[in-house]
Amino acid sequence: MLKQHSKSRWPLSWFAAGLCVTAATVLSAETPALKEVFQGHFRVGAAVNRAIVTGTSMRRSPELVRQDVALVKAQFDHIVAENDMKWALIHPRPGPDGYDFGPADAFVKFGEDNNLWLVGHTLVWHSQTPNWVFQGTNLPPAETNVVASAPAASPEAAATNAPGGGRLGRGPGGGFGRGAFTGPRASREELLERMREHIHTVVGRYKGRIKVWDVVNEALSDSGTNVLRNSLWLQIIGPDFIAKAFQFAHEADPDAILRYNDYGLENPAKRRKLITLIRSLREQGVPVQAIGSQAHVNVSITFETMDQALAEMATLGLPIHITELDVNSAAGGQRGFGADIADNATTTQGGLVSDADQRLAEAYAGIFRAFLKHRDSVKMVTFWGANDANSWRAQGRPLLFDGNSQPKPAFHAVIAEMKKATEVK
Repeated sequence: MLKQHSKSRWPLSWFAAGLCVTAATVLSAETPALKEVFQGHFRVGAAVNRAIVTGTSMRRSPELVRQDVALVKAQFDHIVAENDMKWALIHPRPGPDGYDFGPADAFVKFGEDNNLWLVGHTLVWHSQTPNWVFQGTNLPPAETNVVASAPAASPEAAATNAPGGGRLGRGPGGGFGRGAFTGPRASREELLERMREHIHTVVGRYKGRIKVWDVVNEALSDSGTNVLRNSLWLQIIGPDFIAKAFQFAHEADPDAILRYNDYGLENPAKRRKLITLIRSLREQGVPVQAIGSQAHVNVSITFETMDQALAEMATLGLPIHITELDVNSAAGGQRGFGADIADNATTTQGGLVSDADQRLAEAYAGIFRAFLKHRDSVKMVTFWGANDANSWRAQGRPLLFDGNSQPKPAFHAVIAEMKKATEVK
């Protein structure tokens, strides 16, 4: 149980609204800041897109973009680039001249100018990696059916771990797009060298500035008994591709916090795979320093489910970072714990669930109650988007702020959970 602070940092009026709130409150100087409310327990941040970083957008009016930027500055203490540090965008072409650092540099400058901690996403992933990374002179095994990488995400897309250009999403096997990749492949040595060069270059460029890196993203299998996804990284290098990625990242910046990041860890079967993987890596001395749990969930999520997930992940003895939090309110998105790109259109169709605002508030209340219960392990909470309009699941209205950057009932529910946690019992 948390003890009451002798001097509260927050006016009591901040806690007045709870689950019964039905109308958004105008964001003003009187609105509590998440980063301050949860200070001392865990950091609270958000993913930002290029429009927020640059202040210009093709999708949003200048006034709405200004509101988006103001919201990020007011509410959050750290940011992660939604797309601009993924391989397909930061390193689209081979060779030392194949990098495009402009957008990533702008992200870092925006964060530093506004005293925001910076998180890098992501170094090694089966999706949004250009085909050239895997190409070589070695013919693939005849029985292998690996699919090609999806096109890079548009920087203007309200995206997440989602490719643009039609949202091709994860396919079978390697989980890239839906077109077959049957050409000659790189050798293990060639692919390892490309990985090493990419990680050393990107992490080295931002050494000491980006504090946390998603080193390997979504390497776990979603189903079956195999622990690892059957990606080209696995097929060409072997299962030690994960250890090598962490080794290279640690070489590039020994002070950065390096984490493994995945979705669906609320599912017990996938969580068991995570525990197996991380224990194996730690036994090998691999510098995995945090667990990233994406937490793309839906309004059916319960406190008990989140509590159990966090309790089991905590047995690994590593800090837990909630990396991509959103709660889908769309009627079609209530069937599982996935964050599958290909399914995203389906899971945000068909309108919202009944009493969506109330159910979203209840879901977030339970989630944050679990975070506070496990505050000794949970060290970062990052929303995947600052507001609904900038969310990859915009139609599912999954965040605490609406498209006009106004707080929703779910925001007040989260604040109310902090009040409950600080009350003297």
